[in-house]
Amino acid sequence: METQKLRNKNGQINIVLHDKNNVPFDKGSRLQDVGKSPFSHIDSEFSSFIGMEKLKKTIREIYATIVINEKRKEMGLTCSKQVLHMLFKGNPGTGKTTVARKLAKMYFEMGLLSKGHFIEAERADLVGEYIGQTAQKTRAIIQKAMGGILFVDEAYSLARGGEKDFGKEAIDTLVKHMEDNHNDFVLILAGYPYEMDRFLTLNPGLKSRFPFILDFQDYEVNQLTKIAKQMVNDREYEFTNEAEWKLRSHLYKKKQETHRNFSNARYVRNVIEQSIRLHAVRLLNNENFTVNDLIQLTGTDLSLDEE
Repeated sequence: METQKLRNKNGQINIVLHDKNNVPFDKGSRLQDVGKSPFSHIDSEFSSFIGMEKLKKTIREIYATIVINEKRKEMGLTCSKQVLHMLFKGNPGTGKTTVARKLAKMYFEMGLLSKGHFIEAERADLVGEYIGQTAQKTRAIIQKAMGGILFVDEAYSLARGGEKDFGKEAIDTLVKHMEDNHNDFVLILAGYPYEMDRFLTLNPGLKSRFPFILDFQDYEVNQLTKIAKQMVNDREYEFTNEAEWKLRSHLYKKKQETHRNFSNARYVRNVIEQSIRLHAVRLLNNENFTVNDLIQLTGTDLSLDEE
């Protein structure tokens, strides 16, 4: 179920619900709708994603293969089902979970997944405390995710206990179902780059089961500033020039001081949310304020740790 916000003449916002189960997907009509570029709908879906060019290229390739397979089928030629399991490597706040959620929706619209839902799991959801429980828990999560995407963050935690740890059983169960159910099930393992590389070396053959391995790079300052402005605009605020300059300067400093533990867009989001709270406090202390006052975040509203 999706929602759409519509603003009426009185400025009130109406919420419109859409049931995706009642929206058919027709690949032929999709081609007619996009005009000159057959990838316009993909570009539109990812237009708000800063960077991620390799990801966007990969999704275009997947979609193109779907369409061409349909044409091959019409001509009586052999068609092969795509295996879409993925491995995401990136630091915090680089968009791994957000992208996985978007892919679930897009794969459903492309007809690759029957439900298009998104299930997020961690070690505690998969690994049991006694013999036999792990395979049972893991199979239950997989069954729940059938028709959609199962996203396992910090996947390397499954291998942290060594050979005698039940995490290995969870990995083995996931691998088996990756092969058996790849027609209507996508597994995405995600985590920090170094830990994920080490995880793959501890599990021979695992890497080859993921045809798509994507690196989510840390954002540059210009990209982080663009993300911040996007977040602010989505909330119907805007930065003053002073505030934008102050944030940009702070991000340059933060990037130089922090490397591996910098949380990228997540850090920016926290800054924005605190700024909105400080903005509200500032306005309440004033007796009169204009519409512009309600919208503009100033340098005063940006409380940044400058230690």
